[in-house]
Amino acid sequence: MSVCIKDLIQNMNLVIGCTVGCSYCYARNNVKRYHMIADFSQPEFFPNKLRLMEKPKPQNFLLTGMSDLSGWKPEWCEQVFAKIAENPQHQFLFLSKRPDLLDIDCDLDNAWFGVTVTRRSELWRVYALRENVRARHYHATFEPLFDDPGEVDLHGVDWIVIGTMTGAQSKKIHTEPAWAYSLMEQAHTLDIPVFWKEDLVPIMGEEQMIQELPTAFNRVLEEQKTWHK
Repeated sequence: MSVCIKDLIQNMNLVIGCTVGCSYCYARNNVKRYHMIADFSQPEFFPNKLRLMEKPKPQNFLLTGMSDLSGWKPEWCEQVFAKIAENPQHQFLFLSKRPDLLDIDCDLDNAWFGVTVTRRSELWRVYALRENVRARHYHATFEPLFDDPGEVDLHGVDWIVIGTMTGAQSKKIHTEPAWAYSLMEQAHTLDIPVFWKEDLVPIMGEEQMIQELPTAFNRVLEEQKTWHK
């Protein structure tokens, strides 16, 4: 039975707002609906949420569910990285669609830096990530995947995630099975774990689903089981 990625990786929205402006952005719609900030195109930092990192129970956290790392100010990154260093029990993920705007040095073993790629013309983001972010762990999310990415240089990447369009637009736009299989095969050739998001079940079929996590993430989930509610 496939699982929802949100059950494995929790959102911690330290920054809300994004300057990229994707037409299909669910975060922008949610911010407008719930009046979280005045202007989604002007990212805001909520340093009071840093205390959430102090939870002793291990968690896998996505820190950019409602933002793009390229829109974070350097001082925000400094505060967040410092807090990550203090809490090695957790794993922390960042995503960006503008890695060309990043210039980051981070040697933390529990910090994962990634890019979102939706089509072949955006593969430069994977290469720019490795150039502009000096870190221990990289990941790439191919979601929503609009066309066949073809051959991808995944050297140095530690994990890939693949997903499709959801919501009303999913009736017209969806990921083809061959694209997902191609990415999976390329990743597995390099021993990179692959996670097909739950929204691919109607396309790939439940029995074909592949949902692999990096060892560090699995370790966190195993440690969670030892905690009493």
